[in-house]
Amino acid sequence: MTVYKFALADASFERSPGQQADIFTGNVLDQRHGGPVTVGFGRYGPNQILETTIAVHDTMVILEGGLSVTSNGETFNAGPGEIIAMQDGDRVTIRSHEDGAVTAYVTYPHWQEAES
Repeated sequence: MTVYKFALADASFERSPGQQADIFTGNVLDQRHGGPVTVGFGRYGPNQILETTIAVHDTMVILEGGLSVTSNGETFNAGPGEIIAMQDGDRVTIRSHEDGAVTAYVTYPHWQEAES
């Protein structure tokens, strides 16, 4: 087994696919490494909105700032140290708060393969 350690500085951020908002993802471990999950960091500008249907199991840990995730009429607010878990097929609206947000995420399977 290979052990990895990652920091925010290790991520190369790209705009989140399919949208124009100030929302960026940076995978640090993914299908190129041969494992079953993708691990990375997300960066949300202030007051950004992403509406999507989740194509994988996606777990986000909020590191800085805050996010609200709405699904099926219920809203979950999360700040530093809290976790949001979304399941394949969930229709969600993710909103960053006024300070934006930085997250760490783990997806199964790899989100880039699921979206292609």
